[in-house]
Amino acid sequence: MATKKTMTLNLTPEEMEVLEGLSAKKELSKTAVLRMALRFYQLIDVRFEQGQKLYFEDDEKKEKAELIFI
Repeated sequence: MATKKTMTLNLTPEEMEVLEGLSAKKELSKTAVLRMALRFYQLIDVRFEQGQKLYFEDDEKKEKAELIFI
């Protein structure tokens, strides 16, 4: 297994509230939520680099919105 490194993360109260909310909602540790977010970000980044697009669809309103990734 790869060696783990320790990192200190400074979050605003709002960011911490979001992290704690997601942690409770998903029944995961805050570390697990951050790891999931990093894997998700990496996946999206690779797809965008390949020229793919990401959309959100609202079936009721028949609307589609493209996510712009910077």
